[in-house]
Amino acid sequence: MNSAPDTQLAATPQPASENAIQRVLVLEMVRVTEQAAIAAAQLVGRGDEKAADAAAVAAMRKAFDNLYMDGTVVIGEGERDEAPMLFIGEKVGMGKGPKIDIALDPLEGTTITAKAGHNALAVLAAAEEGCLLNAPDVYMDKLAVGPGYPEGIIDLAKSATDNVCAVANAKGVKPADINVCVLDRPRHAEMIAELRALGCGVVLIGDGDVAGVIAVTNPDTTIDMYMGQGGAPEGVLAAAALRCVGGQFNGRLVFRNDDERARARKWGIEDLNRIYKLEDLAKGDCIFAATGVTDGSLLAGVKRRRKVTGETILTTESVVMRASSGTVRWIKGEHRIG
Repeated sequence: MNSAPDTQLAATPQPASENAIQRVLVLEMVRVTEQAAIAAAQLVGRGDEKAADAAAVAAMRKAFDNLYMDGTVVIGEGERDEAPMLFIGEKVGMGKGPKIDIALDPLEGTTITAKAGHNALAVLAAAEEGCLLNAPDVYMDKLAVGPGYPEGIIDLAKSATDNVCAVANAKGVKPADINVCVLDRPRHAEMIAELRALGCGVVLIGDGDVAGVIAVTNPDTTIDMYMGQGGAPEGVLAAAALRCVGGQFNGRLVFRNDDERARARKWGIEDLNRIYKLEDLAKGDCIFAATGVTDGSLLAGVKRRRKVTGETILTTESVVMRASSGTVRWIKGEHRIG
């Protein structure tokens, strides 16, 4: 798939169908994440988180402009007074065609990008109107496993020990044979100690918990479970990916003050203690797309190479998934920039 970073996306109306999400071509979503990743990659290792995020946001916003859809950002960079672009409630696309809800993180891993670390991604999910939870920008307790386990194998109301033992039993191994991915944060110290007391392998990541959750679906990562507290918007994005490839997810919003509780109620969330299952967060048909910004366990990052002819090539690696078909496509792109 060849496209320059400023290539205009096709604006040809798609044929009608019984399912609105079918009218948004999967590859168009990949092109959106590609543009965000390419823009952010120019600032890898430069130490400026805000500049990298702003570049990704602007590129993703521009890429949406010519998509034939009436899109609404339901998870974005924040509310309008904090985010000049891709704010919650912003309309994207041409304003005609199917009504599509968009959850996005133009740069998941701003600190990673600034420090040239691993697992920075440009990410989005798209679903029919009303099929993605309007999650406020608060924390979320998360618990995830990959496909193949009995329904209800995990339960956020239970302890880390109970959940590990349940998965180990279903897998036919000892708890000490289970590997758990956890964000490396002081708030997780007790949970990490509990997991290590069981003999579990604890895979600590510095950032990027969308990639951390998705890792449970890939046997090559050797990660069996994801546990811990991270951003609620990222929880919805990860849930959309699991809807496409299988797995189970529990999430519970965490509120630190009355302002955060009021923000949740503003977006229609009344039960503040609810444990959300996978389809509570992302239901119906949905698309998940991600492009690597830096190298990681899921995707390779953007690479720049110069040909003998003097032409500069940027290479990207992306994944795009669709829930209704269960299709997963891995896409390598070359982008000629002069």
